[in-house]
Amino acid sequence: MGVKLAAALSLTSTLIAVPAAAQDVPQLAAAPVATASLPDRSDDQKLMLLFAQDAKRDRANSPLQAIYRGEQADPALIGQIFTDALDRRRLAAAKQSLAALSRINRSSLSPERQISYDIFLGDTRTSIDFLQPETRALTAVRPLTHFGGLHVEFPSLIAGNLPFKTEADYRSALAIEKVVPKVLDTAVLRFGEGLASGVVDSKLTTTNMIAQIDAILAQKPEESPFYAPIRDMPKSIPEAARGKLSADYLAVIRSEIYPAYQRLRTFLAEQYLPAARVQPGVSAMKGGPALYRKMIKLHTSLALDPEEVHQLGLGEVARIQRDMESVKSQLGYSGSLRQFFDVLRTDPRYHPKTRDDLARGFAAIAKTVETQIPLYFNKVPKTRLEIEAYPAYREKYEAGGSYNQGSADGTRPGVFFYNAYDLPSRFLTGMATLYLHEGAPGHHFQISLAQENTALPDFQRFGGNTAFVEGWALYAETLGYSMGLYKDPMQHWGTLDDEMLRAMRLVVDSGLHAKGWSREQAIDYMLANSGMGRTDATAEVERYIAWPGQALAYKVGALTIQRLRKKAEVALGPKFDLRAFHEQVLGSGALPLPVLEAKIDRWIAAGG
Repeated sequence: MGVKLAAALSLTSTLIAVPAAAQDVPQLAAAPVATASLPDRSDDQKLMLLFAQDAKRDRANSPLQAIYRGEQADPALIGQIFTDALDRRRLAAAKQSLAALSRINRSSLSPERQISYDIFLGDTRTSIDFLQPETRALTAVRPLTHFGGLHVEFPSLIAGNLPFKTEADYRSALAIEKVVPKVLDTAVLRFGEGLASGVVDSKLTTTNMIAQIDAILAQKPEESPFYAPIRDMPKSIPEAARGKLSADYLAVIRSEIYPAYQRLRTFLAEQYLPAARVQPGVSAMKGGPALYRKMIKLHTSLALDPEEVHQLGLGEVARIQRDMESVKSQLGYSGSLRQFFDVLRTDPRYHPKTRDDLARGFAAIAKTVETQIPLYFNKVPKTRLEIEAYPAYREKYEAGGSYNQGSADGTRPGVFFYNAYDLPSRFLTGMATLYLHEGAPGHHFQISLAQENTALPDFQRFGGNTAFVEGWALYAETLGYSMGLYKDPMQHWGTLDDEMLRAMRLVVDSGLHAKGWSREQAIDYMLANSGMGRTDATAEVERYIAWPGQALAYKVGALTIQRLRKKAEVALGPKFDLRAFHEQVLGSGALPLPVLEAKIDRWIAAGG
């Protein structure tokens, strides 16, 4: 269940050279402040000035950032995606920021700015690491995958994230559409470099990308997402202008965008697929074992050993199965757990009959959660949350649900997307836990509260690391127990089943990428240890194949937050306030786990 964040996170598999934070708490001694080069102001102000300068450089080097923020995007910058020139600018900017940071005395900063310093130092070091030639040789030459690739992100990005109120808005969006072919053609060049160096993706990922492109090209231009804004043009635009816009959009789609997709498809099918690797795991790729360790740290913010991760997963799977045995009995089944998994897959009472069953169910859950929120949070987002089904062209390749962030000013709502594809494979049992994770108080609260907090520097408002973002969302699922959502055995089973998914991810991701598991072996493991359907299990495994290490972050992050809450409850006793704890966890943006732990330890030491 993915989260669609700003480009640095949601497109990690595509724009891996701009990763989110992944570091331990820095222990470097800061150099003395160079007073000759900095004005006479407090170190906090100096640090915030540095962040503002870095953010300005980052905006100039982040092609999609403006779109995600609801700002005016630069088509020329978007056209530089996947280019060596863009990555060289990013590397130079990161080194410039690191040098400036060394002139800030960390010990003289306020506690909040020390947190900012620690995050920024780790972020910048990680960016520099992933922009080094030896790492880019393993990542830049695989610019697209079937999960999060820009060939599928562009249509939804343009149709769902750009403003379409005036004729000028439509012209600006058309300028962006005109650079899509350039980006896709550059991706072909990068794939070609991988062919030449022997660094190639899997046949599975390649085949899936070809199928996605076929689905896009199968749509008539006037029915494609690229044309969707035209179908809903406001009447305030003059009729003559509407006609001209319609003709211009169709012309670009027919003569430029679709031919570029066809060129990409032809290259992948005729040149890349024959050379793609058979083994799905990244460790089977040239340079893959070292890259997998980098990806584990990138996504979890911890330097974990793959075998350690695998064993942690096996232990969590066994624990959750014991709880499942109890709930299985409450649901009136006396057979084995493995047999009950098969019952769940086939018994109609566990599955929606219509798409409306899902729509109505999620709306009812949202209403129940809303009444409980004041008991758990002092601060709530001003950004609205909407609930929608995935559009038809995306649903087949998506997981059960995801979250699309709103705009920072709250004018564009956040959206919780649920999957209504292949209804017999969807479960009524997992609806409460899915909403808590993707919607409120999961991704919607964490992302929106950070974006809306203008006291934070930009990288804390808009950035993040997977372990915190997904760990918080999985932790949010556990709040359903005290909210009473899991008193219903159906929903209790659903949250255990979803928790099992995250535990199995530890086993399967490490199995695929460190232990040589096949796609079929991974799918079989998930079917044997949960009640998920084959469609979902297949989509999950194929996602892990495309995005090594990301799936580990959920459980690692959630276990950390749960452990920190328990630590605070024991240490503070009757002084412990859950709302205050949540405010501490969420109040500084998405923190690397070591930085979060240090913050909570200071909060406990100060008496909560």
